[in-house]
Amino acid sequence: MVEVEKTHHLLEIAQEIFTDLLTVRVKGQFFWSLGMTWTLVNLRGLEQIMYDVYDHPQELHRLMAFLRDGHLEKLDFLEQNGFLTLNNDNTYVGSGGSGYTDELPAPDFDGVHVRTQDMWGFAESQETIGLSPQAFAEFVFPYQYPLLERFGLNCYGCCEPLDKRWEVVKNFPRLRRISVSPWADREKIAQHLEDKYILSLKPHPAYLALPHLDEEFLRQVIRYDLEVTRGCVVEIIMKDNHTLGGNPANATRFCEITHQEIERFSAKS
Repeated sequence: MVEVEKTHHLLEIAQEIFTDLLTVRVKGQFFWSLGMTWTLVNLRGLEQIMYDVYDHPQELHRLMAFLRDGHLEKLDFLEQNGFLTLNNDNTYVGSGGSGYTDELPAPDFDGVHVRTQDMWGFAESQETIGLSPQAFAEFVFPYQYPLLERFGLNCYGCCEPLDKRWEVVKNFPRLRRISVSPWADREKIAQHLEDKYILSLKPHPAYLALPHLDEEFLRQVIRYDLEVTRGCVVEIIMKDNHTLGGNPANATRFCEITHQEIERFSAKS
């Protein structure tokens, strides 16, 4: 349910309070992912869908088609009712990163009515990492494709190591940002992406989950990542930090060390 009246009421209050300090606007944040497989797991159970691939393939196809159609109808509803807002700015897009780009919105955008083709889209399928690339290509890819086809640019992936299913994933339309998780083969995925995509590199959050950082180890990790992704378009995103070992300064220090190593790498290159 979209609470239109309550939203406008809150907007008026915020404008009254912040009018001399900030520009207040309504901004939609309508999805984490269009991947659908988390919903699938909630409906069937993670272990069960692994069996369904073999025991009930036709029923699994029907369920994925049902989820796809429901998501398409949701996008239609949001678009037709004017509930979408542009995300080509500092909006969090994909599984990390900012949406800044001059390729969105679409050239025929009227400046008022935001459509899906004016936005970044995002899908992933972390839950199906136990499926082979062939099973992913049969049971997941064809149902995610029509959703991502709606968007101007797309992000793909979160924690799943995409090097193992890249030959399938690369066929999504207008793919631009690829998540490279701690469990991915960085060297292999870098060879796939080259400078054609944003390589969204995610260092392991456990590195910051200690009372005191092992700074030398952290530098070695960052140096390795920079070296194997040489020639790629890289962004480094530390995320999923459920604890900082009781030391919030770990986050600041990680950023400082990363900047230092990037400068060192750039000077050497």
